[in-house]
Amino acid sequence: MTLEEAQKQVDNWIRTYGVRYFSELTNMAVLTEEVGELARVMARKYGDQSFKPGEKDNLDEEIADVFWVLLCIANQTGVDLTEAFRRSIEKKTKRDQDRHINNPKLKEHGK
Repeated sequence: MTLEEAQKQVDNWIRTYGVRYFSELTNMAVLTEEVGELARVMARKYGDQSFKPGEKDNLDEEIADVFWVLLCIANQTGVDLTEAFRRSIEKKTKRDQDRHINNPKLKEHGK
């Protein structure tokens, strides 16, 4: 699935089942909540915390929830994620093409 297809699929779902998009501010709050849930799972799975009884390792679900809300925000603000992502990669490549390769801290990691 492409980013364009994902944006269209979310838009179709919203128009079919969701009645309408939440406001941009509400979706920003929902995104913040979803990132917090992702952070909780990450802290338990990869950090120093452990899962509480009844909690599950649903990292994939939490990442998908964050992506869903990002798609909603992109749709309602008119952002073409395919083009925006292409420009982001171009910017990072131009800016960082030598920086990470020449970073001794990164070369030492994993040895």
